[in-house]
Formats: sequence, structure tokens, C-alpha cells
Amino acid sequence: MTTADTQAAAKKDIKIPWETPSGKRPSLADVRNFGIMAHIDAGKTTVSERILFYSGRIHKTGEVHDGGATMDHMKEEQERGITITSAATHTEWRGCHLNIIDTPGHVDFTAEVERSLRVLDGAVAVFDAQAGVEPQSETVWRQANRYKVPRICFLNKMDKAGANFDFAIDSIRVRLGAKAFAVQYPIGQGQEFHGIIDVLEKKAIFYDEESQGRRWHYDEIPDELKDKVHELRYQLVEAAAEQDDALLERYLAGEELHRDDLLAAIRKGVLAGEIVPVLCGSALRNKGVQRLLDAVCYYLPCPLDVDEIHGEDPRTGEDLVRHPDKSEPLSALAFKTVADKNGDLYFVRVYSGTLNQGDQIWNATRGKKERVGRLMIMHAADRELVDKLEAGHIGAVVGFKDTYTGDSLCMKDNQILMEPMLFPETVISMAVHPKSPGDRGKLGEALTRLSKEDPTFKAYTDEETKDTIISGMGELHLEVLISRLLNEFKIACEVGKPKVAYRQTIKKDCDVTGRHVKQSGGSGQFGVVNVRVSTHDETENTFESKIVGGSVPKEYIPAVKVGLMDACEVGYPLGFPFVKCHFELYDGKSHDVDSSEMAFKAAGRLALREAVASVGVDILEPWMAITITAPENNLGDVLGSLNQRRGQVEKTERGSGDAMRIFGHVPLAEMFKYTEVLRGLSQGRGVYSMEPHEYRVVPQSIAKKVREEIEEQRKAKGK
Repeated sequence: MTTADTQAAAKKDIKIPWETPSGKRPSLADVRNFGIMAHIDAGKTTVSERILFYSGRIHKTGEVHDGGATMDHMKEEQERGITITSAATHTEWRGCHLNIIDTPGHVDFTAEVERSLRVLDGAVAVFDAQAGVEPQSETVWRQANRYKVPRICFLNKMDKAGANFDFAIDSIRVRLGAKAFAVQYPIGQGQEFHGIIDVLEKKAIFYDEESQGRRWHYDEIPDELKDKVHELRYQLVEAAAEQDDALLERYLAGEELHRDDLLAAIRKGVLAGEIVPVLCGSALRNKGVQRLLDAVCYYLPCPLDVDEIHGEDPRTGEDLVRHPDKSEPLSALAFKTVADKNGDLYFVRVYSGTLNQGDQIWNATRGKKERVGRLMIMHAADRELVDKLEAGHIGAVVGFKDTYTGDSLCMKDNQILMEPMLFPETVISMAVHPKSPGDRGKLGEALTRLSKEDPTFKAYTDEETKDTIISGMGELHLEVLISRLLNEFKIACEVGKPKVAYRQTIKKDCDVTGRHVKQSGGSGQFGVVNVRVSTHDETENTFESKIVGGSVPKEYIPAVKVGLMDACEVGYPLGFPFVKCHFELYDGKSHDVDSSEMAFKAAGRLALREAVASVGVDILEPWMAITITAPENNLGDVLGSLNQRRGQVEKTERGSGDAMRIFGHVPLAEMFKYTEVLRGLSQGRGVYSMEPHEYRVVPQSIAKKVREEIEEQRKAKGK
């Protein structure tokens, strides 16, 4: 909203969306914490670059394709032309302070989107106007749904051949279930795209091609589009009026609703998830980005609009509530860590209170104190030092020692523990060792720092082979990490072939007894537990106690759970962690003198071994949800290639142009190097994406092969 608009609204005594009854705008009302999310190659980093350019944050645009984008500052991002890690920046637009996080679009880096959406108030979902909703679009949309993040949509690449606004917005409605309403409509599409219609204002905007989008003029809506715009405006105004009873009454009475009333109503609908405004443009051609910025200020929430933050006192379990007020006790969440030779960076969102430089604070998740060394706000790789971060803001801290992603930060005398973040299990692993034996120690240190930075990356030593194993979300994920070891830590590595991260589970339900009884003079060890072991659909293992009458004293019940869960991680007999197990402790025995936590922990471990001996185990492999886009002429060959890989096709549907989309599920073990296969089958035009779906029992032939490989490794070690 321009200054002139604000003054005009004030003269008419009309409340603009973020104005208080007193007419004064509190500072937090001017803040927008939002992310930019999309499928890979939809153009979100280019959108971010243009946002920074038009808001005056940068004075020259860099392009993704030549490695010059401000937000893609890592060497791997510049070389590959993709976003790998979420990057934060900030800028100003029409009196609003914008904290922006540009997130990756590749499914291997979905954790970056997850932790960003956890702390953001709103999001801009960018779509390729030719492709509409793509696979990773659905993934990030589901993530935003989980955190109830209000969204607006930007249909980018309206100048691309085959761009189709109506197709794209329909795919948002059908594939995502979103209540999408056009607030803009393109004038021409593909090579004919040269302007935008503001549906609410009923004005056509034409861009001067030579001004980098800085100059435009208003004109009448082209005659051939007037009926379309009238229909879209009717739908938008009706949806807006339904957000407010008084407004609906005026609308039904036939009154022409004022623009500012409609803006306020649309914003209310966005915050409630009842309206998703859809805009359009071409970021690369400098069209539509300023109006996207206006929409961010109009429609997306400020910190004052966000629900109160709930948590609990870790000492008492008491439910606690915090509000976005700098005078309340401190509550903040560490949502990202970045390994840095000058001191690791910890990105934090402050929900209440104030974080000051030099403060001694408390990590409620770890039960440890931390000191705030330096505070800063980020602009991609650049840092700007500040003295404090107040409620509602996002920044970074240098100086923490024992803080990890998802940890709750507060004051020791006012503790609050917030809901942690959940990340998917790794699905692929490979052995890695340094080319230079002298780098072995450096490699261990580097992997520790990278795993602290990335919660979906794991590194450990195989106890049998003594190999260093790294695990991640996909081949690209591990390739990038190997590249970072070379570029950032100067460690050249050799890697083994990728391996599937197998799991195991109990073959069938059973009742077992874990018995740990030892007597060796003096006090002994006594713990006996009766456990019912069953399988369920959830990947996570669960535990519940049905003990009545004190057959297992209540102070020892947690030890039984720890023993069972430890045994699940160890993964006897095959070395694969157990999943999908439910443990029900229903009986046991104790001894007044010889029972202890250690004894019952051991009894829990033995209970799982007894279950394995009793009913055996099934080997499980990760299956992926896959979406393939390929030309219709190659559909038969692509379907055949999936069948050869034990894939299951769920459905096919027509995309834009001659493209067909195939949806299905495939075992990860069959999909290594599939990119090359698909390119060969589709003359280079086919693309696919995968994301973890579930673990399934492997066929007997594969299970036999896996067991034989494990046996060979053990024999080799014995020699």
C-alpha cells in the first residue's frame, strides 16, 4: 500500500488490514516472516533475487543459471544451479520489514523446508505456470499444512512456452485441495505474455520491456478478457464477503464493497486458510514481483496474528503459553545450525521476550546453559551485527556449544520446552574414507559438524567392518556432502557404492519373557519382564506399560523401555534397526534387594532377543513415492522400466502439452542411476522425483541375498 493509499484510507476512516483502532501501527504489525517454497526449477530463487532487487536490498540481479544468485551462496549451489540449503535475508517494502527464507526445492533437502516452515508465519508458494503442481510442490504444501502456515501462490514463468494460468490454478485446487482464488490474471501467455490484470481493481498493467520491470502503465482491460475478469472478481469478492458477517450482509444487500474492506476480508480468509490468493508473472523477465511484494504485506500474517506459543515446564510438566511480546519471559527456538570456521551459526526464532548479546540463557531441551556470544541478522552469507533480537524476529547466534536443531531456548528461572521438530529417517548409505590416511581424524570431526548442521545426515562407524558409513535422504544429498568435505574441510574422500538402509521387524506377534538374573556373591542382579511384542503400521517403535499391582515397580518401568529401544537400535541379529514394533509390558518379577534399573534395562534387551529367537524377523526395505513426467509417446517404455524395477503404478494423468505424469511406488534399491535410464527412454525429456513412503518386507530372494552378504562380511572379519 503506497503512502497515498494509506492517507486516502485514513481520510475515509477505513481500517487498512494491519492498522489498530488507535490508528497507530505497532512495530510487530510491520513484520512479515515468510518463506519461498516450490518444486525444483519453479524459479523461487529468481523470485527471491528480484524481491531483493526491487526492494533496494541489492542493486544488481544475479541469475541462478550463471551461479550469481545472492541466495545461492554455497559453491555446490552455484555449480549445480539449485538451492541446497535454506538461506535467510531481510529487506524493507512499503513500511514493512520482511524476513525471508529461500528454501530448497529438491526432495533430498526437504528437512530445510521442514525446519523453516516450523518457525515462519507465512509462505509464498511458487509454481511453474506451464507445469502447475509438481511432486515437490505437493510435499512442501503438506509440510505447510502441518504447521498451518498461511500461503499465497505465485504462478511464475508466464512467458514460458505452454504456460497456462487456468490449468495451473486448477491443479492447485485439485491436487492440493486449496481454496485458490485469482487476484491477478495474465494478459497473454507464453511468448505473448506482456501484462497483468488486477482482478480486484479491474485494471490492466502493461510493462515497459526496457525498464527491467521498473516502469509500467495502467490501461483498460482488453475486451476479450473482460468477461473472464468479471467472473474471477465475482468469485473473489464472494469469498471475501463470506469471511465477515457484516461485510456479507452489505454484499447481499447489493452494496459495492470498498477495496480496503475487501483487502481486510481477503487477509482474514488467508489467515484462516479459507482463501489462497493466486498471482502471476515472470520473475526472470521482471514482471509481477512488486505486486507479489504488495500481496505479502497485504495478506500474509505478522507475528501478532500467529497463535500463542504452547509448551511445557520441563521440570513440572505444567502447560505454558507465550505471546509475541518482548516484555514476556524469553522463549526461542533454534531451527538451523551452520558449520562455520569462524564459529558455528545458530538460527533462532524469538517467540517472546528479548534475546540480548551476552545473555546467559538455558537450553531446556538439553538441560544446559548457553551464552549468547554475538547476535546478527543474515543476508545470505553476509552478517549484520545487532545488540538484541526481540519477540517476532529471526536472527542468528554465535557462541552456543551444546545446542542443536529443534532445541528450546529460555531463561533458567522461566523454562519452557516447545514441541520438537520431526525429520524423516535416512534411506541411503555408503562407506567413505579419506584418500590420505592422515585425514582420518579430520574426517571424523568434519562429519560430526555436518551431522549437527543437517538432522537428516547421519555418520557412524560400522562395528564389524570398521568402515565410516554416511547416511542421507538420497544420492544427491550424499554427493553434495562429499563435495562439501572437499570444498569446506579440504578432505578428499573415496566412497563405496550406495546401499539401501534396510530395517527389520518381528515376523509375527508374540509374548516373551526377558530374564536377567545373576548372583555372584553379595548383591545380585534381578529383573524379569513379560512383554507382548506386536507390529503396527507406524515406522516408529512404541512402548506402553500395562503393569498393575506393582509386579514391576514403577521406578523400573522406564528402564525396561530404554532396554527395549536400545536393543532396537543395535538390531540383533542382522544389524539393521528394528521398526514398526509395539512393546506392551504386562507383567514381571522383582527382588527387594537385587533389582535395579540396570537389571531391568538388561531384561528389556533380552526380551527382544527372545522374540527374535521365538518368531524370527522380516527384512524391510524403503519404498519411495515416485512421480515421473515424460512425453506421451514414451509412456509405454517408461511404464515398462518401472515394472522391471518392481514398481507399482498408482495412476497416470495428463500434464500440460504432450506430457504424461505417472504416480506410483518403487523400492529404492532398484532406482540407483535411474536418471540416466529415464533420459534414454524419453529422448532427454523425462524427469522424476521421489520421496520416502514406507518400509515393506523384501521378497524372499532378496532377503536371502542380504543375509548371505551379511554372513560373508562376518566371515571375512573372522579371518
